[in-house]
Amino acid sequence: FRFVYAISDFLYFVLFYLIRYRKKVVETNLRNSFPEKTGKEIQDISRAYFHYLCDMTLETFKTLTISKIEALKRCRFHDTTLLAQLHQEHKSIILVLGHFGNWEWGGSSMSLDTDYQLYVIYHPLKDKKFDRLIYNMRTRFGTRLIPMKNTLRDMIKNKNEVNATAFIADQTPSNPANAYWTTFLNQDTPVFEGTERIAMMLKYPVVYVSVKRVKRGFYEIYTEMLVENPAETKNGEITERFTRRLEEDIRSQPEIWLWSHKRWKHKRPEVLNK
Repeated sequence: FRFVYAISDFLYFVLFYLIRYRKKVVETNLRNSFPEKTGKEIQDISRAYFHYLCDMTLETFKTLTISKIEALKRCRFHDTTLLAQLHQEHKSIILVLGHFGNWEWGGSSMSLDTDYQLYVIYHPLKDKKFDRLIYNMRTRFGTRLIPMKNTLRDMIKNKNEVNATAFIADQTPSNPANAYWTTFLNQDTPVFEGTERIAMMLKYPVVYVSVKRVKRGFYEIYTEMLVENPAETKNGEITERFTRRLEEDIRSQPEIWLWSHKRWKHKRPEVLNK
């Protein structure tokens, strides 16, 4: 890992100071999200973010060779009581999280340190060789992947199995007109409704997952019940709860969220303003 982080330090210098990769995107997102912060504070978070982005990228590829013992040492659950109780009750669950902390390591620890069979919703990549590399990396410790287009079909097919299905739900919807719109980090933001709709349909409890960075190369996973009975909620309630909880995490450790993603590229459709 010393070698990994030495490479990360070099990549950070190249990315931030030479290539200046999406630097304007990051700074614009930060300024709009934290209007109360000074220019220096925004710059400090920006630098910390790019440094962390390099760390996380190399940590993710280290999953290809890391041992089970090392994986659990570096990304461990703060408490597994909730998940153990739900599994003991033979309840399949939906895990909902954002691009916060090392979500890839979080998936590995979930498969290694709980009794749940973990499924992760993912987008297959166009590059077949790279897609196979990522697929092997993510499934190395027993996690199974579900292509996004097959999400509901496969979840229904797996209903006889006690499992956990993870949704990374802070991505930008391709069709903002069909999204749930809310205020997220002081900005008008479209959010996927698919997680909520599936939870209500299948009546699976929804558990919020947070992968917090403790120090360089080490994380703790926190879980909490977000919605125990989805069928009893109102439209938008699950999505709103997730958004507020993720926002709270981002404010506590802003440098470990994915700021280089163009999260706010869509504007609310006029028809939704009426």
